[in-house]
Amino acid sequence: MTEEEKKANEGKAGKSGKTGGADEAVLKPDPSKEEDSIRISSDVIAVITSIISSDIPGIAGMSGGVVGGIAERLGRKDMTKGIKVDVDEDRVTIELSVIVEYGKSIVESTDKLKKEIRNNVEKTTGLKVQAININVEGINVPEEEGQEEEKQES
Repeated sequence: MTEEEKKANEGKAGKSGKTGGADEAVLKPDPSKEEDSIRISSDVIAVITSIISSDIPGIAGMSGGVVGGIAERLGRKDMTKGIKVDVDEDRVTIELSVIVEYGKSIVESTDKLKKEIRNNVEKTTGLKVQAININVEGINVPEEEGQEEEKQES
């Protein structure tokens, strides 16, 4: 690598030694070994987000639109459904669409979700989570409650 190429790469990597486009982050954990790198796909970050989301009380699931629904009908579970990840050098922005449980506090559930996603993504990848934007797309009403309400209205 020429001196000019090194300077160009340093400019792209910034002080952190990380580069990457919208699809992946490139980590340079040991600057003395220029040829070594670790590439983290945005899909990896989306899967981490999905796993965390499934463990948060009050979050019923992800809302993924038409494509996600078709994939699930075909028997494939799309772990990245409803999650969009943008990687900019060593910073990550995560946008997710969720369905919350009826009767649970939306604010409490989403605050806990943001905290857990931030902690786990930063700990697992070493990247800084710049922002987490949550869109509440629906409310999951358990069938028993929905049937009881219909009976009471009759």
